[in-house]
Amino acid sequence: MRILLLLLASLLALPAQAGLKIFATVPEWGALAREIGGDKAEVFVATSGLQDPHHIQARPSLIARARSADLLVATGAELEIGWLPLVQRESGNAHIQAGQTGYFEAARQVAMRELPARVDRAEGDVHAGGNPHIQTDPRNFLLVGAALTERMATLAPADAATYRANWQVFATRWRAAISRWEKQAAPLRGLPIAVQHKAFPYLEDWLGLKTVAVLEPKPGVEPSVAYLGKLLAQAAATPPRLVLRAAYQSPQAAAWFARAARVPVVVVPFTVGGSEQAQDLFGLFDDTVERLLAAVK
Repeated sequence: MRILLLLLASLLALPAQAGLKIFATVPEWGALAREIGGDKAEVFVATSGLQDPHHIQARPSLIARARSADLLVATGAELEIGWLPLVQRESGNAHIQAGQTGYFEAARQVAMRELPARVDRAEGDVHAGGNPHIQTDPRNFLLVGAALTERMATLAPADAATYRANWQVFATRWRAAISRWEKQAAPLRGLPIAVQHKAFPYLEDWLGLKTVAVLEPKPGVEPSVAYLGKLLAQAAATPPRLVLRAAYQSPQAAAWFARAARVPVVVVPFTVGGSEQAQDLFGLFDDTVERLLAAVK
């Protein structure tokens, strides 16, 4: 009996087992899953804030993580098309294949922008499902998070109440933060900007920014100096006040254009981990808004 009691006591002393094993393709969805899951989810993120999510190697370590995942959370809209299908296939995990309950696409939860009339790869890195960079508008997290909470609850019904409670706490804080960010960013409305890559239509829609120049001649194609010079002349009619690029992007084109146009470059974190300040979702948008405001002051 004494041995049995000791065994029972040791089992009770063990830390609670994490619930769902979640494989997130990019940091923003990993951070959101952690907010919802708390200690009832084990979250692995396949990429960092300083990696281009379009171009990732399907390493054996990623395949091994996917093999044991209960839920795969991706952006979708072809953002991860160059590497994720291989990870899914090689994992042998039937639960996380497209169309299964263990596969979740964030882009399916929001209204997509820049849907192409036709898809021609000669036009560069064009996404048939629309622009996939939905994480630059914080309002989209409310739509994605609500749907992700219910998917997690479906997969782990024993923890459903915890997931829903965590989501309600996060959503309340998030709505308050959005209101604060929008008040802070009011001076940015109508601001003309140049962007290195067409990565910011959702941010532009949220804050009322106006893109007057795109440095890439085609999505994903690095511009030449000659092209940038031509673009600079074309932008003279409506000169941008700043050049915007994501932290993971090469700095050369933005730096050249900014020097020639005599405007600042604003490097935004773009996702969690893209800067020292952007260590969670709140820090991501705190830092983004602060960097934009600092540039126009």
